Amino acid sequence: MLVDGNPDQIRSVHRVCKELGVRVTMILDLIHVLEYLWRAAHGFHKDAPEPTEKWVTMYLIDLLSGRAEGLLARRLRRNAKDAGLTGNRRKSIDASARYLVKNTRLLHYDQASRDGLPIAAGVIEGACRYIVRDHLDRCSARWSLPGAEAVLRLRALVTNGDFDAYWAFHLQREYHRLHQTRYAGGKVPCPLPGPRPTLRRVK
Repeated sequence: MLVDGNPDQIRSVHRVCKELGVRVTMILDLIHVLEYLWRAAHGFHKDAPEPTEKWVTMYLIDLLSGRAEGLLARRLRRNAKDAGLTGNRRKSIDASARYLVKNTRLLHYDQASRDGLPIAAGVIEGACRYIVRDHLDRCSARWSLPGAEAVLRLRALVTNGDFDAYWAFHLQREYHRLHQTRYAGGKVPCPLPGPRPTLRRVK
């Protein structure tokens, strides 16, 4: 499960998992972590785009490689102290370090990548925007939950290119439900009249 680090959100996930008796792997969305890394980078390299980007790339590679988040946080604080940073620049670096330490158990990106798990919600959010918002977020539109669910399922089928296969399956199931189940052996008699007998002229 991808989360954004909000404590209320994480508590809600734990509560639901406990109620259902399930365990989930929780991962902090990498994009949210990157936001804090960029803030820290701007603290070190103010108004210097190229060094800032290189700095963020270096820390991102360390995170993806499984480098301990606590070690990265200590490095942030030590480098800020060595550079003599103060004020807002130091605050952004300290905030980034605290964020890494607080969410250490959610930052195992190397293990998630090894297990084939997503580490960012961009694809999911893009799909939600395309599948849900672009179709349902219309001016003055009102949807019931069953109606919206039905429309979204059809939209997903069309988007994935599976509608033709689904429709053939739907027709087959409806034929079984409405007709085959009502006759012995599932054999439905043809409702059309049979062929007329052929007449032969006899002299």
